[in-house]
Formats: sequence, structure tokens, C-alpha cells
Amino acid sequence: MLPACQDDVDEPTGNQGDLDQELTVLLEELAPNNNLVYFSFPESDDFNRIPQDPNNRLTAEKVSLGRLLYHETGIARNPRESKGKGTYSCASCHFASAGFQAGRHQGIGEGGTGFGLNGEERDRRLDYNMLNIDVQPIRSPTTLNCAYQIAMLWNGQFGARGVNIGTEYAWTTGTPKEANQLGFHGVESQAIAGLSVHRQVEDTSDVSDLPGYKPLFDAAFPDVPEGERYNRITAGLAIAAYERTLLANEAPFQRWLRGEKAAMNELEKEGALVFFGKGNCASCHTGPALNSMEFHALGLGDLNDCPEEAFLTPSNAVEHLGRGGFTNRPEDMFKFKVPQLYNLKDSPFYGHGGTLRSLRQVVMYKNEAVPQNPDVPTARLADDFVPLGLTEQEVDAITAFLETALYDPNLERYVPESLPTGLCFPNADSESMQDLGCQ
Repeated sequence: MLPACQDDVDEPTGNQGDLDQELTVLLEELAPNNNLVYFSFPESDDFNRIPQDPNNRLTAEKVSLGRLLYHETGIARNPRESKGKGTYSCASCHFASAGFQAGRHQGIGEGGTGFGLNGEERDRRLDYNMLNIDVQPIRSPTTLNCAYQIAMLWNGQFGARGVNIGTEYAWTTGTPKEANQLGFHGVESQAIAGLSVHRQVEDTSDVSDLPGYKPLFDAAFPDVPEGERYNRITAGLAIAAYERTLLANEAPFQRWLRGEKAAMNELEKEGALVFFGKGNCASCHTGPALNSMEFHALGLGDLNDCPEEAFLTPSNAVEHLGRGGFTNRPEDMFKFKVPQLYNLKDSPFYGHGGTLRSLRQVVMYKNEAVPQNPDVPTARLADDFVPLGLTEQEVDAITAFLETALYDPNLERYVPESLPTGLCFPNADSESMQDLGCQ
């Protein structure tokens, strides 16, 4: 017998084979094109298939520059207090091992200290004025799979296209939302605005003097006049290009979609069937990232409802109003964007306020449909926020699907080994450097 040209692939048999067939049929029915590819991520270097802003086309050079800038603590050059200079980065609140979220309920950029094992021990610096620490009064959203969002943040305030057409009145000059006036999609608008908000690259800053970066900007933006090449906009466009390549395409469910039927176990497949079937989760969570550009009120608690201290988070924070805090439309009040669902267990704080602490608790919350937040009027709750009638076994199955089938174990592939500046990242305060082993 001649040797096989490739290794044999274990194919599920018996009940698992039946589950594969049933799940395939269900997904094909749900897909607008009746094809499993509707739920599949492209490879991270397949730039022709990754959703992108036509005014910020992806190139390898731009992505490479963005990967470095995203993690670069050296661009933190304009802190509120001088002692914070060069100590934080975009990745302080969005790093790979936490699923590109923060490792605690509330991310801390400037004015933070320490890291622990996965960002869980980061805290505010006691030698910083409390009012000067850099925190947000809402859970830091992930940048993972953000290519599938045309508007960014829980309230969708960043982005000049899609759902934000007609919100031009809210793109207030002198606020971060002014970035929408540049006309980019949400990933780009947020990246550009974020560099200014977090005092990394201010409006008029020139970063051509940052060690090692000038040739990288030259390679990434050869068509931009040299006098306009090294600023906040080009830096933000590079970061956005990198963020669009952060795809959880090695998760078991993604491998199953590509034909590796043994990539998911029986319980995970049963969970997928409930997720896409009886649970009706796909009415909101769909496409490759299992998200959507819809906004719904589910009555979840706010960040200041967490048992941990939430810094600079008043009970009347406008962020607690969700989409309505951006649009000022009554019908948008308390509605928050449908999130993506990959690598959620890396940072176990769920909802816009981080008030749910396990994926099983999230599933049970949706199954029981009892709102946490008394401030959300019943009339504002989503029509689909009703008891689902799932059994304990079905809850366990969906939880397994979310925890393991949607878990990419290798997000560290998106992290640079080092920075051109040689600085520590994602944080470079003295305590973080000790925790991270990069003294």
C-alpha cells in the first residue's frame, strides 16, 4: 500500500457525526448566503477579505507599524503628571492575554501601577492626584475582532458611517467625537481620538523623533507628504490597521467551520445548536465575530455597581445611558451595543459595567431575563429580553460553547517581541516592569 500524502484527520462518528450534520444545516439556514463561510474569519494577513475602511487600506507595512505603536509606552509623552511619562500604552487597557481587554473590572492607563499575572493587580498610583488617573466609567471594550464593527464603543459614538449617519449633530468640536468629522469608520476614528484622549500623540505632535519609528512611518505612508506623515492621524490609522487584523481565527469553532469536525467536542456542539437554535442568540450575535451593530437595553448594572471600587465613576455618568448618551434620543436610552463573543473568559467581567463574573452567569442572566439595574425603565428593555426556558443542561452546553469553542488560545501571536524604543510594555511604571520581568 502506498503511504498517504497527508495525515489522517479524525472524523467524529456516531452521535457527534449527527451533531455536525445538524449544526451544518442550521448554520446554512441562518447564513444570508447559505454558506458556512458567513461565520468564518479570514486569515489575519488576508487583507482582501478583512473588513476595512476604504480610506485606510490595509498593508503589511501599516499593520507592522500599528502593532508597535499599539504597545509603545514611549508615545505616552504628554501625561497629566510628569511622573507618568512613558509608562502606559494602548495595550494597558487592551492586551492580548486578557482577550484585548483590561485584566480588571476597570482599565487604568496613566496613573496606574503594577500588572500582576494578567493585569488583575493593576491599581492607581497613590502619588497621583485622583483626578489625574486615566480611567473610563465603563468597561473597556475589546479590540479583538473589531474589524466587524463600523462604529466603536459601547454607545457606538466613533465612526462616520453606517449607524452613525444622521448623528453628525453629536460630533461635537472640542470633544473626542470630533474625530468623526474626518470621515473614517469607527476603528480608525477611535484610534485617532484615543491618542489624543490618552495624551499619547496630541493634535500637533510629530513623532518622527521617536527612536526607530521614522522609517516605519515612511514605509507605511509613502504617499503621504512628509510634512504630514508623522502625526496623530497617521499613527491612529496604523493602529487601526493593526487592530483590524486581531482575529480569533484559531478558535475551535472557526476550525470546525473550516472542516476540522473534531475541533469541537460533543458538549460544545450541543451548545452551538442551542445557541443558534432554541436560545435564539444569533438574532443579535451573528457573522464571524458573533456580534452586530445593534443596540439593546438588557438592564445590566453599571461599573459603579461592582463590588470593587470604580474610580471617577459617578452614578450619573453619561456613559450609563448607553447609545442615548451619545445620540440624546429617548428611544436610545440605556441601549448598549451587541458585543463580540470570542475569548471572553480571558477577562471575566461581562456587560458594559462588568457586573457579571462568569459566562454561565451571563447565560443564566439571559435565560431568566430579570434585570439588574432598577434605573432602566421596563419599557426600555429589549423585546427579546424574555425568559428563554433553557434547561440546566442546555445552559451548561451554551457555556461550554462560549468558554472553549470560541476561545483562540494563541492571541500572543499578535504581540511584538520588543519595541524599537526597547521600552517595557504594555506598562512601564516601576511596579509593572517588575511584574512583567522587564527591568
